[in-house]
Amino acid sequence: MTPVAPGADAVSIPHLLARNVARHGGKAAYREKEFGIWQSWTWTQAAEEIDALALGLLEMGANVGDHIAISGRNRPALYWAMVAAQKLGCIPVPLYQEAAVEEIAYALEHSGARFAIAGDQEQVDKLTEARQGLTDLEQIIYLDGRGLRRYDHAAMTSYAEVQAAGRKSSLRAEMQARTDARTYDDTCVMLYTSGTTGRPKGVVLSNRNVIETSKNSATFDDLRAGDEVLAYLPMAWVGDFIFSVGQAMWTGFCVNCPESADTMLTDLREIGPTYYFAPPRVFETQLTTVMIRMEDAGRFKKGLFDHYMKIARRVGPALLDGKSVGLLDRLRYAMGSLLVYGPLKNTLGLSRVRVGYTAGEAIGPEIFDFYRSLGINLKQLYGQTEATVFITQQPDGQVRSDTVGVPSPGVELRIADNGEVYYRSPGTFVEYYKNAESTASTKDAEGWVATGDAGFIEEGTGHLRIIDRAKDVGKMADGAMFAPKYVENKLKFYPNILEAVVFGAGRDRCVAFINIDLNAVGNWAERKNIAYSSYQELSQHPQVLDLVESHVNAVNESVAQDPMLAACQIHRFLVLHKELDADDGEMTRSRKVRRAVVGDKFADLIAALYDGSSEVYTETEVTYEDGRKGAIKATLAIRDAKVVSATRMAAE
Repeated sequence: MTPVAPGADAVSIPHLLARNVARHGGKAAYREKEFGIWQSWTWTQAAEEIDALALGLLEMGANVGDHIAISGRNRPALYWAMVAAQKLGCIPVPLYQEAAVEEIAYALEHSGARFAIAGDQEQVDKLTEARQGLTDLEQIIYLDGRGLRRYDHAAMTSYAEVQAAGRKSSLRAEMQARTDARTYDDTCVMLYTSGTTGRPKGVVLSNRNVIETSKNSATFDDLRAGDEVLAYLPMAWVGDFIFSVGQAMWTGFCVNCPESADTMLTDLREIGPTYYFAPPRVFETQLTTVMIRMEDAGRFKKGLFDHYMKIARRVGPALLDGKSVGLLDRLRYAMGSLLVYGPLKNTLGLSRVRVGYTAGEAIGPEIFDFYRSLGINLKQLYGQTEATVFITQQPDGQVRSDTVGVPSPGVELRIADNGEVYYRSPGTFVEYYKNAESTASTKDAEGWVATGDAGFIEEGTGHLRIIDRAKDVGKMADGAMFAPKYVENKLKFYPNILEAVVFGAGRDRCVAFINIDLNAVGNWAERKNIAYSSYQELSQHPQVLDLVESHVNAVNESVAQDPMLAACQIHRFLVLHKELDADDGEMTRSRKVRRAVVGDKFADLIAALYDGSSEVYTETEVTYEDGRKGAIKATLAIRDAKVVSATRMAAE
C-alpha cells in the first residue's frame, strides 16, 4: 500500500486508511475476541489484509461500480471487506445479519450485487436460497467455513482463498490506480433503510457525506485516536457504519468486535469503551437486568442501593454538567461512587465512557436520568440514514432528557408549517438508488430533507424537541393532541414492559397493546411462586395483568400532568400473547414498531378494546426461525385503567 502523507487530502475511506497507516501504523486498529482471546491488528496489518482482499476481488473480475453485499456479525474481516470494495471503486452494501431470506433477496435484486461476502454458514444458506432466480450474483465469499464442507463450491469461495490469490496478484498497480481515482463525490456505501412504512430504500452516501459528517461529529465530542469503541450493532445500520468505519477512519481509534451476541456484555466489560453508543433498547435491557438483580439482593444491599440512588438522581447530573454542588452532597456522592455507582458502572462495562450516545428511538426520561445519575456522560442525538446519522447532538453541559440537542456542525434546521422537521447538511444523502420519485419527494432542489418527524425548536436554547413521527401525531375526536410515542416511552421505563403500542387517533380515548419482558416478569413470577410454561401463559396470568395495570395507572398519573397531552391517557389495554417480531413484519430490523402493520394485523384486538369486551379470542400467524409459518391461538383478557381527570389535576 502506498502511504498518503498525513497532511494530504483524504477524499475517500481508503485514503483515510493510508493516512492512518502513516500516522498510527503500529497502534491497534481492530480487535476481535475469538475462542475467549482478544486478537489485535495494527493499522499496518489491517491495511495489508484489506489490500490482499481487494486484489483477490480484482482477480475475480470486480469492476468499478459493482455492488458487493456483506452479511454477518461484526468482525474486522467484514469491515475490511467494505474498505477493500471501496479501494476498487466498488460499492459495499451491508445487509442485516438477522434479515429473512425474502429481505435479502430483495436487497440482492435491487442492488444487482455481483459478489456477496458472508460471515458464516447461516449467512451462506440465506444468500444461497435468496439467489434463486437472480442472475447478477456470481460468487459468495465466506469467512467461516465450518459446516460448508459438503456444499457446492462452484460459485462459492473462502475469504482466505481470495486473500491468498490477492497476495500473489500482479494487479497491484491497477488497484492503486482505482484507489487514487476515488473522488469526494464518489459513492462510499449504500445502506438500506429500516422500511418502517414499506419496502426498504437503498440510501446512497458519498465519500463527502461520510467523511464530512465523521470529521464534524468527532470534532464536536473531541474524539481521539486513543478512544475505544465496541462494534456490536448491525453492520447494515448507518450508525454502526459511521462509528466503526467513518469516525474510526477519521480519528484512528480502535474498533473492538465481541465474540458473539451472547458474550457482548462480558466483552464490553473487558474492553471498557471510552466512546459508546447504544439504542434505548440496550439501555432498557441493562437497567432491567440491574433491577432484577436488586430485587434478588438481600435487604441490606437493596437498602444501600435505594439510598444512594436517591442521592445520585439529585447530585449526579449536576456534577456531570459542571454545576455548583454543595460539599456535603459531593461527599455523599463520593461515598455512593465507592459503594454503589463505581461497582455498578464496572458491571455494566461503562466505567471508562467519556462520550456516550443513544438514538434511534426516544429514550424514557427516567431511564436516561438513571444512567446520567451514575456519572455516565450519556447524551442524545437525532439522526437518520439519509443524514449520514447526525442532525442534532447534545453539547456537554446542555444535556436534557426532553430534547435531542442543537444542530450538529454544518447542519441547518427549519420547521414546516405542519410541524415537520427539515434539515440540510454535508451529510445529506445523494439519492435513493433506482428511486428518483422518492428522492425528489424527500429532498428538495435546495437540499432540504423532510425527516417525517414532528417537533419544534425551543426559543432561547435552540434545542430541538421531537414530539413523534409526523404521520403518527394526530388529533383525538375532541381535537386534543395525540402523540403515542410519548406514552409508549413512559410505559417502557418499567422493566416489566418490553414494548407498547398506543392507539387513539380520531377516537374518543386511547388504548394500548403491551408486550411484557419475559426475563423481568419471569424473574418476578419466580419470586411469587407463579408457575408458567410459556410466554403466552405468563402474559395472561391474572397477577401479571395486575402488575401491568399498576404500571399503566402510574403512567396515566404522569401523562395527566402535561396539559397538552393529558388526553393520551390509556383507558383500556391488553397484554399481547406474543412478542412483536421483525420476522413477522411487526417491527423493523432496527427494532422500530411498524405501527400500521400492527394495527392492521391485530384489528380484531383493537376493535375489542373499543367495544367494551372483557376478553377477545384471536389467531395469529407467526414465522419460526427456520422460516416456517405457524399459528398461535389465545384468549386475551382486556383491562380498564384508571384515568386521571383534568379537574382533579387542576385542583392539585
